[in-house]
Amino acid sequence: MRLSLQLVLRRVGFWLSCTAALFAPAPLCVAQGLASSDLSRLRSVGSAELSPDGKHIAYTVTMRDRPGRPYGQLWIMDATTEKSVRVGGEKDSGGGPLWSPDGKLFAFQGRQGEKGGLFAARSDGSEVTFLTSLNGTNSPLPGAGKDFTWSPDGKQIAFISSTPGAEAAEASGDPMVITRYLYKPDAGEGMTRFNDNQRLHIFVVDVATKQARQLTQGNTDEHSIDWSPDGKEILFASNREPNQDEFFNYDIFALKVADNSIRRLTATEYNEYEPLWSPDGKRIVFRGTRRGLTDRETTMEDTHVWLMNADGSDRREIGAVLDNRQGVPRWAPDGSAVYFTIQERGSNHLVRLPISGGKPEYVVKDSGGVGGWSVGKDGTVAYGFASPKDAAELYLKGGSGASRKLTDLNAQLFAGRQISEVEAFTFVSNDNKFEVEAFLTKPLGMTTTSKHPLIVNIHGGPHGQNGPIFNFKNQVYAAHGWATLNVNYRGSTGYGQKFADAVFADQNGNEGQDVLYGVSAAVRRYLWIDRERLGIEGVSYGGQLTDWLITQTNEFKAAIPIAGIANLVSYNYLTYYNQYEEMEFGQFLHQGNLMDVAWERSALKHVAAAHTPTMLMHGENDNDVPIAEAEQFFIALKDVGTEAIFVRYPREGHGLSEVKHNIDSIDRCIAWYEKHFPKPGAEGVTNVQP
Repeated sequence: MRLSLQLVLRRVGFWLSCTAALFAPAPLCVAQGLASSDLSRLRSVGSAELSPDGKHIAYTVTMRDRPGRPYGQLWIMDATTEKSVRVGGEKDSGGGPLWSPDGKLFAFQGRQGEKGGLFAARSDGSEVTFLTSLNGTNSPLPGAGKDFTWSPDGKQIAFISSTPGAEAAEASGDPMVITRYLYKPDAGEGMTRFNDNQRLHIFVVDVATKQARQLTQGNTDEHSIDWSPDGKEILFASNREPNQDEFFNYDIFALKVADNSIRRLTATEYNEYEPLWSPDGKRIVFRGTRRGLTDRETTMEDTHVWLMNADGSDRREIGAVLDNRQGVPRWAPDGSAVYFTIQERGSNHLVRLPISGGKPEYVVKDSGGVGGWSVGKDGTVAYGFASPKDAAELYLKGGSGASRKLTDLNAQLFAGRQISEVEAFTFVSNDNKFEVEAFLTKPLGMTTTSKHPLIVNIHGGPHGQNGPIFNFKNQVYAAHGWATLNVNYRGSTGYGQKFADAVFADQNGNEGQDVLYGVSAAVRRYLWIDRERLGIEGVSYGGQLTDWLITQTNEFKAAIPIAGIANLVSYNYLTYYNQYEEMEFGQFLHQGNLMDVAWERSALKHVAAAHTPTMLMHGENDNDVPIAEAEQFFIALKDVGTEAIFVRYPREGHGLSEVKHNIDSIDRCIAWYEKHFPKPGAEGVTNVQP
């Protein structure tokens, strides 16, 4: 769980695909598109919560206009007049709004004036009241659901906060004594190198008296809470394995409020996430998996929506009717159906699925990405949505009617600017097993005779996806006259479980060939692409593939691996999570000959073949892909005689968070490509492979 700024950002949502966004004075653009410095003015909608009577919408807006990391502002919109008011002052922050059962109040987390923690306010955003402070943890706890929940009578709020765990004192001493297997912090935290050893527990605060009390104790974490409709129990998720650091396995429990006794509802070898009571309290919906092995960073298996009775019986995977990765479910107000998002071919849609077994209905199936959303009593849906042309805005959709756009946060920024088109195409993989999809962001300023560079930007995961959703970095490249290619190589989500599994035991294998085949298909179909000006970059697994591919081909004029893995062996023992390679290869590295296989598939082993000028970028405190991965590859490239520079970003974890770092990174990338791309029309073809 991430409290304060980090938690607010998670709840607000970050719909820009600019985790590794770029420096140098802004180059002369070929068209009036976006520049890197525009990032500080870009705003986007995150969570969107309809009040019980449907008269108000509480929503969050991600802001990037201050030094440091983005922050969230909380707004209340009158659904009738579509007028909004900010909750608190201009310097205040907030996120994760949650309405009381009667709709007279809403609670949220954030900072108002000098106080930070849990607040409540009137339905119109007035009378903001501080309820209690909150303590978080930097421990890696993925898939955490609600951090606070109202009692049915609206008199109390249960919330998650932390207390020191058993290891905290010794691990923070001088010297530090490490006993935990999971001794590093969450991927994006970026401020420290070590787990703070705080444990999350359930507390309750009385709204009237502001008196708080702790309900759970111990050396485990409780999170993802939901108060039962009858007021007697609080659902939560927790990992109660005896080797909880080594084996990542959430189960579902219920806490009896009267005496703090706990009953266990699931006991499986796989994961259950974000449980929620049905409106009548008879059922529980949650997101889950079937496989006995996943990890804290990613999962090869698509999560699906599950249903069970309140006593844990009659477990059913109702989401199995849709073969794609599903998001956090929420109940329809009448309990007849559940809503959830689903990844499909680069987009994120919103689906309604009857629990009786009826056919799923696509509520929002536009090209783009649904973010935070909620459903009103009459079926009206309020949601954040990032289109191909804009970062996430607030929308409202009533029943079968058309969606209505309620905000236009970037109207002033986009005035007189061009936003480039994104075009999808497919090609057949190198082994003829798959149809692979790619998305091409076209350059601005094209003419019938112009030729344009192509930047291949590889997504991370590997179990993630690119798509048509507004991508700030791609748009900056487009304004510079460059195309960007995003390939959803095998292993990507949004194309079914078989496709996601196709990277199993084959890292830096055929998925890398998918990327190269995508480049080949693009340059043959789009004759305006200049084969002599090809660049390659990527973040995380995209950085890993960038490292790898420049040892396999010389067709790229410049490369920019960002937070990439160069040595699968060292990485396995340095990263904060422990089951990733086991999940991806089927066994631990020390078993069988997997250590040899991992080294064979490491870019570092083949660095002598890497001759592409390379700029490595990495966060100093990256605990997902430790910076030692870039350090090794940088020295190895230098030893080979390949041109290389190394950009290290302080106060950053996995990917870049600070706005100035993102802008700097964008500009540096542009400068690096410009330095190594030949002049347009220069003679001498060298890149013959595509």
